[in-house]
Amino acid sequence: MKLPISSAVAERLEWLHRVGSTNDALRERATGPDAAAWPDLSVLATDTQTQGRGRLGRTWTAPAGKCLAVSVLLRQPIDAASPLPPDRLGWLPLMAGAAMTQVVRSLIEGEVGHATRVHHHPVVSLKWPNDVLIDGAKVSGILSELVPSTGVIIGAGLNISLAEGELPVSTATSLLLAGVEHASLDAALAGYLINLSRLYEEFVRADGDAVASGLHALVTALCGTLGSPVLAELPGGEVVSGIAREIDELGRIGIDRGSDGRRVVVAAADITHLKV
Repeated sequence: MKLPISSAVAERLEWLHRVGSTNDALRERATGPDAAAWPDLSVLATDTQTQGRGRLGRTWTAPAGKCLAVSVLLRQPIDAASPLPPDRLGWLPLMAGAAMTQVVRSLIEGEVGHATRVHHHPVVSLKWPNDVLIDGAKVSGILSELVPSTGVIIGAGLNISLAEGELPVSTATSLLLAGVEHASLDAALAGYLINLSRLYEEFVRADGDAVASGLHALVTALCGTLGSPVLAELPGGEVVSGIAREIDELGRIGIDRGSDGRRVVVAAADITHLKV
């Protein structure tokens, strides 16, 4: 596939016609004998991924040619003098989610701008910590994986032209179902890479300080989880329900527990937005 816009903005871009997992394939390249040829912000992408996965071991499947799967290599440290503090790496999936949220918003805004009559303006938001939603339905997911001695690989999936009957679950959606009838895969990928690269470079320049780099403010502004009643299932099995109130300087979410009003700070959890 020809991707002139994306190829022009990526440090290195390899398009695969079919692959099991873009994260796995990029890891092999970034740690193999040709590793030096895969610099920071290298990209591997496809529209046919057969063994995609999400958080908590979930599988991610989609019909061939109807979704974008993209993995980006973030090498840590960038150089010997500027390693990112390990406790700041939790910002990376939020960073990718923010970059994708911006792209989805721009694609929908472009479609609305060309429409003669708009009956509904879809609401696009970031769900903490790693999903992009359109009107509460998932259009994109993020999976961040640490590669020891190499860096971090951030994988993202974007549902582009799935029809309603092709959705993997009832809580998913696609750009097509949101009214973007002729989404350009190249434009979507390039927009995501431009946004992610900018946010990442600013984050690194600030030594992983999300507040100083502006990432904290951006994620807070995009995050639809904040202010919403949520149920958080923690890795150890504990369940916390309440109102999500803030994202702290380490990217953790603070939930005011409904039972006693006490704020519980959560670093990792499976979050469900509850209906009011």
